Amino acid sequence: MAEMTGRNARRSRRQMSQINVVPFIDVMLVLLIIFMITAPMLQQGVEVDLPEAEAEVLDVEQRDREPIVVTVTAAGAMSLNQGPLANEPLAGPELVELVANLLAESPETQTYVRGDRNVDYGRVMDAMVALQRAGATKVGLLTEPPAEVAE
Repeated sequence: MAEMTGRNARRSRRQMSQINVVPFIDVMLVLLIIFMITAPMLQQGVEVDLPEAEAEVLDVEQRDREPIVVTVTAAGAMSLNQGPLANEPLAGPELVELVANLLAESPETQTYVRGDRNVDYGRVMDAMVALQRAGATKVGLLTEPPAEVAE
């Protein structure tokens, strides 16, 4: 009989090896909801009213690098979509230097200009000349598709 009590005593001393995952699941669901709400707010950019044109849509190929896009706002300020001063207003020489550095890393990177429909055409040409000085061989212009085609 003493033997039975010894076995029972050993069994009662065992630790439980179960993990309660319910709090972990609750935390993960809360984090998922927070990220779903904040992710759209993290998108940054410069608001530009692009002109509409019936042009062919560019083929979007999987590339290692995103294209270099110079944005010209309605006020005439130029900014770049990437680099250390992304979406910050830049002067011509700063823009040339930053684009030249980006093109030095990857010379095949596509370059585009997004010009607001209300900006003076001369400012769009200044952006194109800055890209050319930086070493871009081909510069494209970005537009919005017409309202009928967009739907």
